[in-house]
Amino acid sequence: MEKNVTISVSQGDGGQDVMVAAYRHDAHKFNGEAHEYASDTFHGVPVNQTVPHGADGDASALSRPNGKPEQTVDNHETHYRLSLLTGSGPEAMHRAWLTSDVASGFNESVYYPYTSLKYHTLLVAALLDNYRAGHEFAELFLVVDKAEEIVPHRTVYAGDRFALRIDENAGGQPWALFGSRPWRSWASAWKRLTAHPLDVNHDKYDMVLDANLRRIWSWSTALQYIEDFETRRESQ
Repeated sequence: MEKNVTISVSQGDGGQDVMVAAYRHDAHKFNGEAHEYASDTFHGVPVNQTVPHGADGDASALSRPNGKPEQTVDNHETHYRLSLLTGSGPEAMHRAWLTSDVASGFNESVYYPYTSLKYHTLLVAALLDNYRAGHEFAELFLVVDKAEEIVPHRTVYAGDRFALRIDENAGGQPWALFGSRPWRSWASAWKRLTAHPLDVNHDKYDMVLDANLRRIWSWSTALQYIEDFETRRESQ
């Protein structure tokens, strides 16, 4: 079933190129390349640009600790290419990232292998869109929407049962404030939601999902876990 799209209008630095850059800023990771050595283009398309307003750094802080990382889990390198880079419309790119199976297979860093590049990118775009509109981090909410409500750039998870977005206005939907600063705070935000989208009183699978979401602190890891859990549930 086709999902409704609510259009958000970003103010501030203007132009759609900034939002397009957000979806392409970590393209080098699909080839296992370091940012400083990665190409600036992919088949003539600009990639690996710097994201303004500090959105990339704040999104990273939501999922990864500060300081110099140490590799704790062995990882293999891969050379997948991402066809999503060929898009030119930021709303279409947002929808492509939300539904991408390819991006789900990559992490943010080999040092943090359970993180998700897919959801890091969606978090970057959501923060950037809010910052461009003049909203500060401490003003933002994690909002639970109905599955068919997709807000361009601000929806960071879209499933068959519910959607999650980052916004300055909850619009009457269940919400939890982000907090004063970006850090690995997923479990805390999930616990503070004014209402939860899971049937923990009657559904054993929802009970397991909810219990684990209360233990995961990394935002990109938690969002990827919801996707993986729901996909496995549907296949059983």
